Amino acid sequence: MQSRSVLADRNLSSGRVVGVMLMSDGQQNHGGNAADVKIGNAPVYTFGFGADYDPTVLNAVARNSMGGTFSVVNDVDKLTMAFSQCLAGLLTVLVQDLTVTVTPVEDESTVAAGNYPQTQDAGSVTVAFGDLYSKEVRKLIVDLLLLAIDTERGADILEVTYVYKTAGKLFDGHRAAERHAFPADDPPMDVVKEEAWLQTTTMIMIKQARTMVDGKKLDDALDKLVEAQNALGDVPVADPYDDPLLDALRKELQEVQKLMKSPAVYEQQGRPYAMSSETSHNRQRFAARGDMEKNRLFATPRMDKYLEQAKKFDEDPTAPMPSADADEKEEVTANPLAPLAGPITFYIQAAVQALQAIEKLINNGAKAV
Repeated sequence: MQSRSVLADRNLSSGRVVGVMLMSDGQQNHGGNAADVKIGNAPVYTFGFGADYDPTVLNAVARNSMGGTFSVVNDVDKLTMAFSQCLAGLLTVLVQDLTVTVTPVEDESTVAAGNYPQTQDAGSVTVAFGDLYSKEVRKLIVDLLLLAIDTERGADILEVTYVYKTAGKLFDGHRAAERHAFPADDPPMDVVKEEAWLQTTTMIMIKQARTMVDGKKLDDALDKLVEAQNALGDVPVADPYDDPLLDALRKELQEVQKLMKSPAVYEQQGRPYAMSSETSHNRQRFAARGDMEKNRLFATPRMDKYLEQAKKFDEDPTAPMPSADADEKEEVTANPLAPLAGPITFYIQAAVQALQAIEKLINNGAKAV
């Protein structure tokens, strides 16, 4: 309890980036049920390695924290690589304490944001995302129930506000989403919405397959994974076999399918892999599992760099490695505006919103005349 209090105080009072890395190669043998411990605002990154750890407990500990992930390291020699991915994130935290509030202007809505904490108040839904690494993205799926219309028109249907800290400064913003209604029954889905839907659907089907195997329905689970792969082939893109996201999701489904080929393989490798995958998709954050060099879902540029450094370290531990400061200087040299990207984007969005509001006032005035 005292350690959690210290972490919370550091996070809130000084703005430092905090996190807990928990590595285990065995079963819990002391104290109460670790899966029931509520961590609070600090992320806990759990790593299971060896053959005797409990993936259910490690996954639950990560899920109970803010933004934590569960990594599976079947080969102990790969632990350095898995550890490097976590460090790459913690050393590049750009946004802290991000919260997003979605309020429908009219009608009903539901909000899907993985398993990040949500609170509701008078029709609004607030999602707490915690900290974001540089180049990380968080996507929300908002399901709206709208009134039917016959002609295309624009209208404010959703208000989105957000608050976050960066470089010790607090920023908040507001934007209104517009509806562009189409008379057709099936309006087009843009790329961002399609990606969010694909990732969520894949995660749900992996979880369903895992639940089926746990219920002794192995054949049904394999059929579910085939169904998920077929769904990826039905996505309306120019070439479904030449799309990076589709390719990554397809490979992950194939890996899960391989690790569910028998009850024995599933118990040893399939269940941990599936749990790690589910939490990774829910958090929209990279978690090491399987072949880390091929499975790069949600990986950031710094993670890619640290993966290469970890491989070199494993080959020759005596060779000098660049410091985190050197890595940061290299990135700033390549992109001098990167450290200012957050604040610049915020002010640009604020200016655009102000112009849109002025334009709306002018148009309404012209109509009145």
